[in-house]
Amino acid sequence: MSVNDKNKDIFLCAICNIESGTCNEDCKFCTQSVKYKADIQRYKQKEIEQIVEEAKRARENNANGFCLVTAGKGLTDKRLEFVCEAARAVKKENLGLILIACNGTASVEQLQTLKEAGVDAYNHNLETAQDFYSEIVTTHSWEERYQTCKNVKEVGLRLVCGGIFGLGETQEQRVSMLESIASLEPMNVPLNFYIDNPALPIKASTISREEAFDLIKLARKMVPNAMKIMVAGGRELMFGEEQYKIFENGANAFVIGDYLTTAGKSPKEDMEELERLGFKITREKN
Repeated sequence: MSVNDKNKDIFLCAICNIESGTCNEDCKFCTQSVKYKADIQRYKQKEIEQIVEEAKRARENNANGFCLVTAGKGLTDKRLEFVCEAARAVKKENLGLILIACNGTASVEQLQTLKEAGVDAYNHNLETAQDFYSEIVTTHSWEERYQTCKNVKEVGLRLVCGGIFGLGETQEQRVSMLESIASLEPMNVPLNFYIDNPALPIKASTISREEAFDLIKLARKMVPNAMKIMVAGGRELMFGEEQYKIFENGANAFVIGDYLTTAGKSPKEDMEELERLGFKITREKN
């Protein structure tokens, strides 16, 4: 694979699942929902010490961002307090990570509290097109998601906003989702490719590898001001031995290490391959 000058700089982000499998929503694509009884690890709160250790490991693996993810529709008072405690503990280590929170729908006041605790950015994906959303989720609305993203911008946090491909949506609906994301002017656009799980109602995605590459190109074209087009969930399964070609197609970031409830590629393997291909891991200041 050749690497040209414009796509040598790659950003890495690590995910920390600090509350797992406790969600009462019915998102048909998500193993975190208790409704579908997927075979995943479930816990209320990860120990703060473990969260800090994962942040240190993310830094050692050259991650630029570190994302604190909780299960559930949004931020309850108890959850908000826990995320703030985790954020302060990570920030205290002075690791130089951009600290991202991903905790569902959130009000301006809640987001301001997170900001004061040291959170730099907030991740809230639109998931899919507005006119397709009710096909995959019935317990909350797409409009709530969009409003949360607007709230993020209002309090001055950096917005991370993307979605999932392969849920049964049409190409027109994929374009519609990207138009909505572009209207929010996010810093980072995570693109996920649906991973089939036998417990979930949505079955395997029919998106081909070539179509997936085209969708990355489309996201880069439609959200040109985003600092990062990031390939997140589904990278290894969708792209296989061609996964580093995502950078030839407009991506400049990916998730390193494990995902929320599925294992990722070994960070060591990723780092060795990126180095072999001539990529440079870039660190944005927090």
